[in-house]
Amino acid sequence: MRPEQVALFGDDLPEAPPVPRHNDRPEATSLAELLQVLRYHSLVAWVEHQNSGVARIGGRFVRFGWPGCSDLLGQLRDGRTLAVEVKAPKGRLQAEPAEFLLRVRRFGGVTPS
Repeated sequence: MRPEQVALFGDDLPEAPPVPRHNDRPEATSLAELLQVLRYHSLVAWVEHQNSGVARIGGRFVRFGWPGCSDLLGQLRDGRTLAVEVKAPKGRLQAEPAEFLLRVRRFGGVTPS
């Protein structure tokens, strides 16, 4: 027990085991947590997770999203665009997402740094 914690039920209870993670990708976990926080933030009108990739539908492949699109896109209540790219601690921002974020900033949007 950390010193700043208060023992509500006495000191004889064992510590709870760590909560198992559903995946071992810190980027995905951070993305999900950040999305939940932004959805309830008072300055955010809306925010959604943007997927991109290719799916096979019937006998053909369909591409969705676009290269460089941020992980999260939304709008602030004042009308500005919100774009968030989430990276793991060792992750690096690639050229296309960096260009997209610059474009959002250039036209008055908000991108956390």
